[in-house]
Amino acid sequence: MATASRAHQPTPPIGGLVLGRVSGVPILLAPSWWFGAAVIVLLYVPLVERLLPSAGIGTAFALAVAFAVLLALSVLLHELGHCLVALRLGLPVHRVRLYLLGGLTEVARTPSQPRQEGVVAAAGPLVSVVLTVLPLGVFFLLEPGTPLALLVLQTAVANGLVAASNLLPGLPLDGGRMLRAGVWAVTGRRGTGTRAGVVGAGVVAAGLAWWAAAGLAAGAEDRWLRLGVCVLMAWFIVVGAGAELLSEQRRRWPDGVRLADLVRPVLQLPAESPVADALAASAGRGVVLVRADGVAAGLLDQKAATALAAVSPLAPAERAAEPIRPETVLLDSDPGEEVADRVGTTAAFQFLVVDAEGRPAGVLRREDLRAALGR
Repeated sequence: MATASRAHQPTPPIGGLVLGRVSGVPILLAPSWWFGAAVIVLLYVPLVERLLPSAGIGTAFALAVAFAVLLALSVLLHELGHCLVALRLGLPVHRVRLYLLGGLTEVARTPSQPRQEGVVAAAGPLVSVVLTVLPLGVFFLLEPGTPLALLVLQTAVANGLVAASNLLPGLPLDGGRMLRAGVWAVTGRRGTGTRAGVVGAGVVAAGLAWWAAAGLAAGAEDRWLRLGVCVLMAWFIVVGAGAELLSEQRRRWPDGVRLADLVRPVLQLPAESPVADALAASAGRGVVLVRADGVAAGLLDQKAATALAAVSPLAPAERAAEPIRPETVLLDSDPGEEVADRVGTTAAFQFLVVDAEGRPAGVLRREDLRAALGR
């Protein structure tokens, strides 16, 4: 079972069965999980029949279903370890998702410090280690050879495998994130840590390929199961490492470019101004629309304002405003990488830039930043 935490992704659409929310974070069961659960049940029933010859097919099937559910619960607790630690460190989380290969915690913002990355990554395997030790303690209290003892033992073994596989030093696994955090802390460069994690991913994928090939060459009893697991894990690791490298490249801030070079001048207008007049006054500037009580109604959306002015030029400009939310406000002193990260993870076309006193200093438009990063 592979699990991972993924950083600085755009807000994803809700997909799958919502199991509930933890600290406001939705817990989703992806459609692919049902396929994975069915495969686990099909593989587990023969195992029960071999280890417990006295168990009937009904008992074997019930144990297989219980094992699939307990495994899903174990993966969920692993992911909640990531999720709750990330929230504790002030990193927002989009969602936690259980799917075919395991679980995924989608962290909304890239950690700004290697310590944050390392602590969040280590939280999941730590939970899995605890979930390995506790069932083992229960197992020794049970009568050997019973269906319950087998279920408890297999749950402990599964959690041990989850912990061990996720500590492999390759992105996007937790071990790869811990490796990135360590290299980042030593070199002071997150990009260097990412490249180390990508190299680690290549080594891990090669190791999985070798193990699968060795099983085929030796005619091992589990060679086909081993091949399937290795292929899935290697695919997950290679694709995930590539995505991490691409994401790192996209958040690199161009040398010699300042945020002030990309920010458009800001103009404040009454929110009730006719939309046609607001458009004419903007002239390439960002427009903050302010209500009579002094509260900002939002930033003028050029496309929406143009469409509105075409049919109703005297309509209040507020009707074409893009709301100003906490995540769409940037400090003019924010580091470039943090600005790129915020823009990349927030669904908005423009961002209000303020100074240390909270006064509007300009407006950053997504297309302006994208053009600068492209150059």
